Amino acid sequence: MPLSELLAYFRPLAAERRDLGSGPVLQTPGVNVLALNAAYVAQAPTEAAEAELHTFFTGHGAPPLVLSPYTWDGQDVGGLRVGEWRAGKTATEHIAVEQVSRLQLATWAAVLAESYEALDWAGLLAQHFAARLEGRRDFALLLAYAGHDPVGAGLWRAEGKGGAMHLWGTLDPAADAPLLNAAAQLAGGRVRVSLPDASPLHLPDAEVLTFTLLSGR
Repeated sequence: MPLSELLAYFRPLAAERRDLGSGPVLQTPGVNVLALNAAYVAQAPTEAAEAELHTFFTGHGAPPLVLSPYTWDGQDVGGLRVGEWRAGKTATEHIAVEQVSRLQLATWAAVLAESYEALDWAGLLAQHFAARLEGRRDFALLLAYAGHDPVGAGLWRAEGKGGAMHLWGTLDPAADAPLLNAAAQLAGGRVRVSLPDASPLHLPDAEVLTFTLLSGR
């Protein structure tokens, strides 16, 4: 199930997890990654669930953000298509992708932050991921380059068949497929990924999840 996949991927990267009746919540104050600051709710919306989520997020001074396969009442702040990407040939020979060491974390975080038009967050992201990834061998940093310029960043995790890369971003759409291909090639030619709404790439049999900022009460 895509929702549980994303929860398993992001849980080690979050500051804390809380379990509510409506579902688990990941919280990571000071980091702007949506999946690290959301409730993962598999059920359809109910008044009781909405009330519980509002109470929790308000009590923690955080926006009430829900990730769910269902439509909730509020502002749609981004959808994800979750499925399996299989490595294939691309026409973007000028893009090279490398697995890099944690010494490149500052560069990796800067590319990731800029890809989401939030470059000011680069330093905080680098600090956060340096702490969360310390000693973890199941995660690998990937950087895509156009010549000498870094244009893409991804975080691959070894889990299941082929692993997963649900956190990634590029500054050049031409780097999207090569970056995903590199992640797939780390383990057998396939990888579980999330594509944002705007991505023109195709995932067969993808399932859709949506981030919703719940309406005020």
